[in-house]
Amino acid sequence: MPRRSLWLIFAVVVVSLACHERAERNPYGRWFSEVMETIDRYYLEPVDDQKLFEGALDGMVHKLDDYSAFLPRSEAPQFQESLDQQYGGIGIEVILEGPKKELTVKSPLVGTPAYKAGLHADDKIVAVDGSSIQNMALRDIVRLLRGKPGAAVALTIRRPGHDEPLNFNLVRALIKMDSVSGYERRPDGSWDFFVPGDQRLGYVRIDVFGESTVSEFEGALKGLAEQKCRGVVLDMRNNPGGLLQAAERICDLFIPAGALIVSTRGRDARERNRYLASGEGPYQNLPLVVLVNDKSASASEIVAACLQDHQRATIVGERTWGKGTVQNVIPLEGGKSLLKLTIASYWRPNGKNIHRSSTSLATDEWGVRPDSGCEVKLDERQTAEPPDAASRVPGAQPGADTAPANVSAPAQPAAKSRLEQDRQLKRAIEVLEEKLAPATPRKANAA
Repeated sequence: MPRRSLWLIFAVVVVSLACHERAERNPYGRWFSEVMETIDRYYLEPVDDQKLFEGALDGMVHKLDDYSAFLPRSEAPQFQESLDQQYGGIGIEVILEGPKKELTVKSPLVGTPAYKAGLHADDKIVAVDGSSIQNMALRDIVRLLRGKPGAAVALTIRRPGHDEPLNFNLVRALIKMDSVSGYERRPDGSWDFFVPGDQRLGYVRIDVFGESTVSEFEGALKGLAEQKCRGVVLDMRNNPGGLLQAAERICDLFIPAGALIVSTRGRDARERNRYLASGEGPYQNLPLVVLVNDKSASASEIVAACLQDHQRATIVGERTWGKGTVQNVIPLEGGKSLLKLTIASYWRPNGKNIHRSSTSLATDEWGVRPDSGCEVKLDERQTAEPPDAASRVPGAQPGADTAPANVSAPAQPAAKSRLEQDRQLKRAIEVLEEKLAPATPRKANAA
C-alpha cells in the first residue's frame, strides 16, 4: 500500500477517535439528536425539522444573556443588511401615520425606483402585490417591500386629491442606507448639516455604526470644515450600537496619539485588547458636544465615554443604556443563519465598566452620564415619543447592535418648531455656543 494512503488512514483514525472522545466528554449533542429523532417519530403531528432546530437553538442562547441571540434563516439576511447598510428595495421613507396607522410615504429617495416611478410624499400605500396591508406591523410590511434587486413589486396607492387608487409596478434595486444624517434634507434630497442660524454650528447624527458610517461621517465633517463650521453637535440618541471598529475610528478623529479609546476583557477579567488613537485625526481641536439619551447603547456609549474621559466633548442629554459587552457574529448552516455571541466586555478609558447587569442599581457605575449641568430629562410623553420616533421599528431593543430594520424616517419639522420641541438638542446647542463664546478678560488689580 502506498505510504500516502497509510498516512490518510492514520489521519482518519485520529480524527475519529478525537470526535468520539469529545462526544463522550459532552454527551449533550448526542442527546439533542435523540430528542429530535424521538419527536420526529412519535409526536402527534408532523414536525418541521428546521423549525424544531431553530426553536432549540433560540431557547439555548436565550439562557446566556440579553444580547446573545440566534438569528434564524428568516432574520439573518435583514440583520446582515443592517450592518452592510444596503438592501434590495424600492427606496422610500415611510411611517405608520394617523389613527388608522396608514403606511405613508414621507419621501422617495432620489434616484431610486420609487422616485423614478413617481411616488410622492403623503402617498398612502394600501396594498402590496394585490394584498391589503391594513393592520399589519411595520416590520412585516417592510419585508414585503424589500426583496432581491431585479424582482418586481406592485403597489396600490391612495393619493390625496385622487378619487381612485393608483397602481405602480416597480422593480427593486440595491438601496444604500445612510447611517449619518444632518439637520434636515435639502430639496435635492441631500442633507444640510448646519443648524439654522448664522452661528455656523454643525449638526451630525449617527443612527447606527455600520460598514460605511466612518466614511459618511468623515464626508459630513469635511463639508462642514470647508464651510467654516465653528463647532459640532454629534447626536447619538436612540443609537443601538453596531460595529466596534466603526466606533473606534470615529473616536480616532478627535483624540491625540496614544490616547486609549476602549479596552476589552474576556471571561477571566484579563485585558484582551487595547485600542489606541493614531493621532492622525484632523479634528482634535474641533469644539464638540455629544447628545445621548437612555436608548444610546453599545458602540455609541464607547464614543461618548471616550470623548468624555479625554475631555474632548461635553455630554448632554440623559444617562445612556448601559450595554458594555461585545458580540461576535458567527455564521451557521453555511451562513444561512447567525449566532450573535457575547465574547467580551469593554471598558472605558478611565477604567470603569459601562455595562449595566440585571442586578445593577441606579446608584451603581454604568452607562455614560451627562456632564454637570447638562442633563435634560424628558417627561413620560416625550420619552415615549422622541423627536425621531418614526425612524425606529416598534419594539426594537436598545443595545441589540442592530440597525433599524425598516426603511422609515421621521417627518422633517420646520426649523424653528424643531428646536422649540427638542429640549435636548436646544440645550446641546446652548452648550456649544458657550464653548465658542470668547472668555471674559479679567480686570487687572490696582497695585
